[in-house]
Amino acid sequence: MPLTAHSEPSPAEPAKMDPELVELAQQVFDLARSGNATMLAAVVEKGVPPNLRNDKGDSLVMLASYHGHVDAVRVLLERGADPDLRNDNGQTPIAGAAFKGFDAVIETLLAHGADVEGASPDGRTALMIAAMFNRTPIMELLIAHGANPNARDANGVSALDAAGRMGAGDAQAHLKALGGA
Repeated sequence: MPLTAHSEPSPAEPAKMDPELVELAQQVFDLARSGNATMLAAVVEKGVPPNLRNDKGDSLVMLASYHGHVDAVRVLLERGADPDLRNDNGQTPIAGAAFKGFDAVIETLLAHGADVEGASPDGRTALMIAAMFNRTPIMELLIAHGANPNARDANGVSALDAAGRMGAGDAQAHLKALGGA
């Protein structure tokens, strides 16, 4: 039985989502993936939670960040979305943007209070991810905003180590010049 405004599921009966509501939520997630900032602003202003998350825990900001949509990220953040909301894997929007190479998204997240050092459960930071993929402009941006080039993940791996493992020569050189360990 679908939930209505007047019903509560019993402890033995899991709540079932109204199929129309599920379809609407999917459309909102698609707006974030496609970067439709105007429509995202409209649906949030109509009551869609700015921190709406999908079945993988990806928030609207995570989806917009991962797909490089600066305006959509900005619109969501200006309407109260959390710039650090992790998905079910513990990944942050800033890490997703670093992985994909979207420096303008990272700048927007940082301007709206994202934690530059926000690490995944294994301790990996956005700087480590940027170093792994030889994204030196993103590394410079993150370091300029306080990222620690000597931080280590749960396995003791630093950004320099991560760059070395991936053969990211430019990243290695940049981190060595900073005195990275």
